[in-house]
Amino acid sequence: MPEVDAITAVAGIRVGHWTHRQAATGCTVVLCPEGAVASADVRGGAPGTRETDLLRPGNLIERVHAVLLTGGSAYGLDAAAGVMRWLEERGCGFPVSTGVVPIVVGAVLMDLSLGQANVRPDADTGYAACQAASGGPVEGGCVGAGTGATVAKALGLGRALKGGIGTACEGTPSGLTVGALVAVNGFGEVVDPDSGHVVAGPRGEAPGTFVDTLEALRTCSARSPFGQAPNSTIGVVATDAALTKEEAYRLAVMAQAGLARTIRPAHTPVDGDTIFALATGRLQAETDLLHLGALAAHTVERAIVQAVTLATGLAGVPSAREWMAT
Repeated sequence: MPEVDAITAVAGIRVGHWTHRQAATGCTVVLCPEGAVASADVRGGAPGTRETDLLRPGNLIERVHAVLLTGGSAYGLDAAAGVMRWLEERGCGFPVSTGVVPIVVGAVLMDLSLGQANVRPDADTGYAACQAASGGPVEGGCVGAGTGATVAKALGLGRALKGGIGTACEGTPSGLTVGALVAVNGFGEVVDPDSGHVVAGPRGEAPGTFVDTLEALRTCSARSPFGQAPNSTIGVVATDAALTKEEAYRLAVMAQAGLARTIRPAHTPVDGDTIFALATGRLQAETDLLHLGALAAHTVERAIVQAVTLATGLAGVPSAREWMAT
């Protein structure tokens, strides 16, 4: 296991948060200023993304310089302009005749129903997240893009629990590292795959109890997706392996399995579940993509459980830990 149990254990990766607790929103930037081969897998039916078309294998651009994870729904994509400005000031980007064009991809989660809906991440907050970025330990819970995140919404936001942001990493026998950073804002309940226990489900009538999400779906009448609570689980997996763009895409696909094993149900019509994959190529070691992808999925599982475990109550929504203590 690498010394830091976070995505920043991957050499060349830095993470920074901007947090506004009163407004219950924020953004998180995963920086790779030297560039990383990248791709993405979008599985949710309600995604809000930036520049994901260029991540498809076969398109010109192979390397990105940052991934933005942000609250504020589509408004939050404004934060990418600040990330681009920060990178341009440092000469990081795709070379063109006039200088560089930083390649910043990203995804949003919907947190406008908590806090102050008119306060959203913007260019200045994206820049601030870059300024705060480091390659050390990464704060988790209700920070950055996870600030206004919620989970377990089968009975509506009034019975939900707090989500958040979490991170984890794994090492391979050949010395490679793979890590994940996930902002958890799913419609579904959160389950610990190792134990099978529900970590955060819809709040029951009695304090400290959960309602089974599948049972709630069996008994509740159908509702319009536009009336559902805000959702989307978005994240990044990164590795120091040297991967092609096609291999990075497969890494993102395999990492989605960790999301599906931990959030029940996942990839719904009202979630924008998106996973980005970054490969810095810093370590020229033998790479078994099957092995690497399986570990990537496990880091996503661990990051999701950590996000909910570290979360604290905010804007009237308790955390799972607080609910279970009542």
